[in-house]
Amino acid sequence: MPDARSEPALLPAARGDAATTPTGTSRLQVAAATLGYDRRVISEQLTVSIPDESFTVIVGPNACGKSTLLRSLSRLLRPSSGQVVLDGADIHGYRAKEVARRIGLLPQSSLAPDGITVADLVSRGRYPHQKLIRQWAEADERAVLDAMEATSVRELSTRLVDELSGGQRQRVWVAMALAQETGILLLDEPTTFLDITHQIELLELFTDLHHAGRTLVAVLHDLNHAARYGTHLIAMRDGAVVAEGTPSDIVTADLVHEVFGLRCLVVPDPVSGTPSVVPLGRQRDRVS
Repeated sequence: MPDARSEPALLPAARGDAATTPTGTSRLQVAAATLGYDRRVISEQLTVSIPDESFTVIVGPNACGKSTLLRSLSRLLRPSSGQVVLDGADIHGYRAKEVARRIGLLPQSSLAPDGITVADLVSRGRYPHQKLIRQWAEADERAVLDAMEATSVRELSTRLVDELSGGQRQRVWVAMALAQETGILLLDEPTTFLDITHQIELLELFTDLHHAGRTLVAVLHDLNHAARYGTHLIAMRDGAVVAEGTPSDIVTADLVHEVFGLRCLVVPDPVSGTPSVVPLGRQRDRVS
C-alpha cells in the first residue's frame, strides 16, 4: 500500500468489463428460475430483470427469498431450473474471476482472516484484476485508496479488522466491494450494524455511485430507506415478486399490508417527497 496521505478521487470508478447485451435488454436478469437449497424450494419460475444503472432495492418480510435472489444474481447459487443471465449469457458459463470483474458483492455476513489490516482486506477487492502478467499496479493502489476514502475508513487503514466495531467493519467490507470497480454492485443488508448516521452516509454514497453510472441491487429491511433511495423496488413475499416499479408507483398502504401484514398510512416524505410508511399500530388510551 502507498502512503495513505496521497490524494484520492471522490468516488471509485466503475471499470468492470463492458456489457455486450442487446439494446433494450438489461445486463442482469433471472429467467424462469427455481431457487432453493438442497430439497427446499424458495422460489419457483422466478423472473426478474434489473434495470441498468438503477438503484434497485429488494424488500419483503424475513425469509421471503430476498437474499436467495441476491445470491443467485451473484452466481453463488445455481438455479435448479431456468437461469441467471449476465450480459446475454448464462452467468454459470463464466469463470468466477470474470464474474467478479463485472459484479461486486457485499454478503450479509463476512469473516475477515485473523490478523489482517483494513488496507490489506480492502486490497483483496483487486484480486479479480490480477493476472500472471499483470500484478499489483498503481491503478490498484488508487482503487483501494479511493474506496477507503469513500467509506470513511482511510484513517483506519493500519488497524486490524478484528479490533474494529461492527459498524466500522461493515464499512471496510463495503470498501472492499468498491475496490473491485465493477459496473454492478450487489448489497445484502449493507446497513447492518450501522447507527442511523452511518446508515444514511452509506445510502448517500450508494446514491452517488448510482448517479455515476453503476447498477446497484440492495436488500434493505427499512422500507422508508428503500423508498427514499431506491429508483426501482422489487417487493417479495413467499419467494415470489408481488410488485415492482418505482417507489411512487408501488408503495401503497395496500401493498404494505399484502407484503408485510402491516396496517399503515403512506404519506409523502417531507424531505424527499417519496412515499413514507407510518405504521398505525394498536389503538391505546392516551395518558393526559
